[in-house]
Amino acid sequence: MRRRDAADDAAFTEFAAGARRRLRSTAYLLCGDWDRASDHVQEGLVRVYVAWPRLVKQGGELGYARKAVVSAFLDASRRRSSREVPVEPDPSRASTEDVASAVADRAALMAALARLPERQRACVVLRYFEELDVRETALALGCSEGTVKSQTSRGLGSLRSMFESASRDELTVNSAGSPSW
Repeated sequence: MRRRDAADDAAFTEFAAGARRRLRSTAYLLCGDWDRASDHVQEGLVRVYVAWPRLVKQGGELGYARKAVVSAFLDASRRRSSREVPVEPDPSRASTEDVASAVADRAALMAALARLPERQRACVVLRYFEELDVRETALALGCSEGTVKSQTSRGLGSLRSMFESASRDELTVNSAGSPSW
């Protein structure tokens, strides 16, 4: 086994600093909370650090990091159901954007995403927000391409149904069990 040296640590630090923002955005789209997104990214980067010497040799660091963050999200969502309760958003963290319609549209989208099962949400986020193809999404989730296609189709169908049957304001009203994004 190859020993880790200062050059490996420096390369990892540079990679982590460059990828953190994008990984955090992906994690936020999955969980809807910036603080939890940071936790998922931190957990994902720990997993990347452990595999770093092998990753550098084979390439694909960002893909592996993305998969690690998605796995951290899925692992946490399985654990969270029994020990954590989402809280209301912090009103002191106001947005600098003053475009009411865009904010309302985003809130409706986030509420609709929150209502999707975790696997469907992960497929939709990776396919349409991260712009990964079916193969890359399957690799990130550790499943077959057929599963990605079916979960994405079901997720998009559910989103379409939600937006057709409810107004934007109705979508943002929290239902039982939905995270309050």
